[in-house]
Amino acid sequence: MEVTGDLSAAEVAAALGDRPVRTYPALLSTEAVAMAWAREGAPSGAVVVADYQASPRGRGGLPWIVRPGAGLGFTLLARPGLPPEREGWPYVAALLALYDVLGTDGGGLIWPDTVHAAGGAALARLGVYVELGQARTEWVSATVLVEDTLPPRAGLLAQLVDALEQRLAAPSDQVLADYLPRCTTLGRRLRARLIPMGPGGPEVTGEAVDVLADGALVLRTARGNRVAVPPHNLGLLEEPQGPIEPPRRLFGQSKA
Repeated sequence: MEVTGDLSAAEVAAALGDRPVRTYPALLSTEAVAMAWAREGAPSGAVVVADYQASPRGRGGLPWIVRPGAGLGFTLLARPGLPPEREGWPYVAALLALYDVLGTDGGGLIWPDTVHAAGGAALARLGVYVELGQARTEWVSATVLVEDTLPPRAGLLAQLVDALEQRLAAPSDQVLADYLPRCTTLGRRLRARLIPMGPGGPEVTGEAVDVLADGALVLRTARGNRVAVPPHNLGLLEEPQGPIEPPRRLFGQSKA
């Protein structure tokens, strides 16, 4: 397989400086390599990038397509030390970082994992994995797919990595103040199906009204309940089909 040289070790090192980096012409997925590296003790700020990935995955294992020489796929490791209850927060901060670099006029963010252009086309996608400890998150992997960009790409990689680190380190109130006006999910009526999906699986339908400092999307149901949907528990977020019946049970708990 012919691959381009703009993501070679020399080109990436020139763009990223002395940051720990592993770069490959091809592999199964940058996320898998980064996670193994994290468990070996990789420092915060380490990056894995490849020109081609045979089996890349996004949020919840959703399949991605990374084309050699077109698009950009990589994984950044971070150690933000978040409390476990804020496991979903990196989705908010990291997605806003992608928008900071790639956002266009008329575009926006789709909670929890997509930056889109004015016409709705996806510009970038995000996948996050959080390794939880007893008192804090041990490390976070943020895996990024930029859908359509051509060589040279090392400079864009450097911009995205810097933006990710800045937003992950920023105060949550500052991030949310910038995120919420750009989130085109808010104001829509949606059905959230949670993992595990299937007949009788947990789901909730309502109007998206807020995003919280733990990364959750708040849906207001027809009964007026506000239900927080964590990004790492989401299977599918979709337009509701047919008439909406207000649920009497939300995630295992009866509601009046």
